[in-house]
Amino acid sequence: MHSLSLSTPPPNGAFLLNEGERTKVVQLGCGITGLVCSELLATNPKVDELILADALTDSAKAMADRLNNPKISVKKVDVTKSADLKKLLKGKDLVISSVSWGLLKQVLNAACETKTNYMDFSLSGNSMDEFREQQKMVEKSGITAITACGADPGISDVFARYGADQLDAPEEAYVRDGDCGVAEGYDFFTLWSPVDMLEEGTTKAAVFVDGKHSYLPPLHKREMYEFPDPIGPLPVYNTTHEETFLMPAYIKGIKKADFKIAIDDNWAAAANMLRKLGMHSLTPVDVKGVKVRPIDVVVALMPRPVELAGKVKGYAGLVVEVIGKKNGKRTMVKTWITMSHEKAWDVCRSNATGYLVGVGGAVGAELFLAGDVKEKGLIVPEQLPAKKFVDRLPAKGLHVNQEIRTL
Repeated sequence: MHSLSLSTPPPNGAFLLNEGERTKVVQLGCGITGLVCSELLATNPKVDELILADALTDSAKAMADRLNNPKISVKKVDVTKSADLKKLLKGKDLVISSVSWGLLKQVLNAACETKTNYMDFSLSGNSMDEFREQQKMVEKSGITAITACGADPGISDVFARYGADQLDAPEEAYVRDGDCGVAEGYDFFTLWSPVDMLEEGTTKAAVFVDGKHSYLPPLHKREMYEFPDPIGPLPVYNTTHEETFLMPAYIKGIKKADFKIAIDDNWAAAANMLRKLGMHSLTPVDVKGVKVRPIDVVVALMPRPVELAGKVKGYAGLVVEVIGKKNGKRTMVKTWITMSHEKAWDVCRSNATGYLVGVGGAVGAELFLAGDVKEKGLIVPEQLPAKKFVDRLPAKGLHVNQEIRTL
C-alpha cells in the first residue's frame, strides 16, 4: 500500500489565455453552488462578462457588491419564460445552469436553440433513453454541453476515471459522500437543494451489479462507512445518483457501481415519514381550492442552503473507490477530498457542500475556456481530461489524496 498527495499546483501562468480571447458567461441560478462557481470564475482572465441571473437576485447582488468586480452584472430572469431565457442567452458563449433539477431541461433546450455552450451540475433527464435523445439534440445544435459537472456527480466521476486509468482492468467503482456538519438551531435541513435532496431520499435507489441496473427501496439499508479524517464513521444509504449510470457507461470494464450518501438517522426517519404521508409528491393536490405540490410545502418550511452559510460547523468529503486488476493483482485506487464548512465560508461565503459543487463546475468551465474540451456534443465528466481536472483542484483549496493498495 502507498499513499501520495496529488496537490502539486500547476505551473505559473498555466491557466492564462491569449490576449483577446474573451468570452461572455451567464451563471443561471444563483443559489449557493452557482455563486461559488461564478465567484471562482470571476478572476478567470478569459471571462470578459459574467452575468448572474436568477428569479431571486438578493444573494447575487450581495456577492456582486462584495467582490466589486466590473465584469459582474446581475439580471433578474424567470427561467420558465422561454422568450426571456432565450433573450438572456443570445450572443453569450457559455451558460452555467445551476437551477433546480426540474428546470434544467428548459435551459438546455434554450441553449441549443440559441447556440450557447452549456454546462450544468447534474443530469437533466429521467432516464438514459432521455439522455440519448438529448445527445442527439445537442449534437445537432453544434454546441458543447458539459453535463453533471458538480461535485457528485462531477468531481466524483473524474476521480473514478482517474482511478480507473491507474488500473490495468477496472471492474468496480463506488462513490461515498459524507458530511458531519451541524447547524445550531436546525434539526431538519440540507446543504443541497431541498427539493432535490428530498426527492433523492424518497425514491428508489439504483445500483449496478453484474452489468445490470436494479433498484432498492428508498433508504433501504443503513451501513456505517469509515470516511477519512476528520469526518470519521457515518451512516450511509444507497440513493439514485448519476454516477451509478455514468461510470459503467463511460468507463470500460465496470461491472459493479453504486452511490451512497451519509444521511443523519433523524433526517432518514423524517424522510421516510414524509414519503409514507405522500408529502414527497411532485403532483399537485387541492388544498382549499389551491393546487399545491406537497413537496413544496415541506421545502417552504426548511431553511434555504444560502441561509445556513456561515452557521454550519464540520466537514464534507467525497471518496471514490475503483477496484480492478493491476499487475495481475486485485487492487483498489481510493481518491478523496475534504473541505471544512468554516473554510468554505471564509473563502466564498458558502458551506463545504456548495463549495465542492461550485468548484467542480468552475473547473469544468475553466477546462472549456482553456480549450481543453474541444469536442462538440453532450460531454459527461468521465470524458473530461482527468489529470488536467485534478491538477486544477489544489488552486481551489482542495487537497487531493490518493491511496493505492492490494486487496
